[in-house]
Amino acid sequence: MLLVSSPVLGVPEKAALAKVIDSGWLTMGERVRAFEEAFALMHEAEGCVAVSSCTAALHLILHGLGIGPGDEVLVPSLTFVATANAVLYVGATPVFVDIESADVPLMSLKEAEARCSPRTRAVILVHFAGYLADKDAWQAFASARGLSIIEDAAHAPGLKAVGTFGAGAAFSFYGNKNMTTAEGGAVIARDPQLLDRIRQARAHGMTTGTRQRLNSRTAHYDVTMLGFNYRMDEMRAAIGLVQLQNLQEWNEIRRILVVLYRRLIALRCPAITIPFEEPRASAYHIMPILLPRYVNRQHVVDELRAQDIQTTVHYPPVHQMTLYRELYPGTRLPRTEDFAERELTIPLHPQITAPAVEAVVDVLATALNGGIHAGTAA
Repeated sequence: MLLVSSPVLGVPEKAALAKVIDSGWLTMGERVRAFEEAFALMHEAEGCVAVSSCTAALHLILHGLGIGPGDEVLVPSLTFVATANAVLYVGATPVFVDIESADVPLMSLKEAEARCSPRTRAVILVHFAGYLADKDAWQAFASARGLSIIEDAAHAPGLKAVGTFGAGAAFSFYGNKNMTTAEGGAVIARDPQLLDRIRQARAHGMTTGTRQRLNSRTAHYDVTMLGFNYRMDEMRAAIGLVQLQNLQEWNEIRRILVVLYRRLIALRCPAITIPFEEPRASAYHIMPILLPRYVNRQHVVDELRAQDIQTTVHYPPVHQMTLYRELYPGTRLPRTEDFAERELTIPLHPQITAPAVEAVVDVLATALNGGIHAGTAA
């Protein structure tokens, strides 16, 4: 089956894992440090803290900023649920904000202004599909209100502008991301003090790690803050170091494939619209398309699957999930809801070929025509 996403893994990753196993040191060692340094260098950041997931990264940034009970954080609903969950982890309240438009499915600045209150402390910007939000506009918005900007950059590794918006950026290295460590994440930040707090908090609030104590020949450590078990292990860091070497090339392949998709869809499926028509920086994480309102999406999904082509949806709106519907009843985000009802994500990853893209669009065109009749019948 042609998958929506697929990690690129091979001999170099296997060799890197074997070296870790042979070394006998499995967690928080030299490979984690090397990965942090390489990732920070790629993004021209002050530093990096490697962690167990992007969710952990978001939690640690919020925790490090001192955001907690009584505070509100502006978040989009068009995101993975972890974005909002992390706000709840620190005892704060997520305030859902609608997207700008179907063409620009990023958090609306105008709606964010309307949902600000005296309790608003921060805003989490999600670089949906890998496309960056408007840095200047959001910085002006946050500066005028004394808010911290946190970037959920799970979709946007490798872009130098990422991590420059505000307090810090959280990354994901889950198996479906532009680069992977299987599970894993990272924080980059430009405030050394915030970075130090995050680094200490990821490992139970301990003042030294096992490797540090080995090198200093002392077994003593203290705990000076509430911390968590969010460490990255050496095996994941080893994979990450290999993957990081290929990230820019893989992002470029994604860009080329997106250009081809856009051209072919415009020719063969003109009723379909593709978000982010206006050029903007992107890591091209996923390929979202918007079906016409009169087309039955499930029919299109079924037709593509019958031809061994996987599709998915990014995302079911968080505010409509049972937990959040019960916590915050009555939340309405009409543009987000309309986008989510029509969105379909088609395959995009570096192992896809141009003929495969053409095949996807051919099946999509046929399915689209059948979906119109199915939608009419429904």
